[in-house]
Amino acid sequence: MNRDTASRLIRAGLLTGVIDGLCSSILATFFYGSTATRLFQGVAATLLGREALDGGTPTALLGVLMHFGVAFGWSAVFLFLVERSSGIRGVLASRYGVAKVAALYGPFIWLVMSLAVIPLLVHRPTTISIRWWIQLIGHIPFVGLPIVASIWRGFRAPKA
Repeated sequence: MNRDTASRLIRAGLLTGVIDGLCSSILATFFYGSTATRLFQGVAATLLGREALDGGTPTALLGVLMHFGVAFGWSAVFLFLVERSSGIRGVLASRYGVAKVAALYGPFIWLVMSLAVIPLLVHRPTTISIRWWIQLIGHIPFVGLPIVASIWRGFRAPKA
């Protein structure tokens, strides 16, 4: 991995982790009557089980670490796709290309995570509620956009 590629990945992973973490924390605290600690304990609970909800700060910190790991993972997937697909680069280079791709990639991430990854880890199906739909739409500006914009920044437009 060259320096430019590594910096794109680091920028995308950190930016996405921070932006999505802040958005989720604000939703949890001000709209859902919970706390950021409880939110990230819930993330940790996907690996540790429900007892993580009683684990205090250590499990919340594990949840934060997991959250950033997921942000870096999806950023790496997108970087891989952009480097190998002239079609994606073509769309990105088009008018509003970053927004177009983010509008697909953000919800795609939520669909995979909420309908496949998390249910596999917790051994129960996803509950589709208003919060699920808020997350689906929120993944456009708070996940898709930081990943896509960070990875795309500085790429050369494809030659026509």
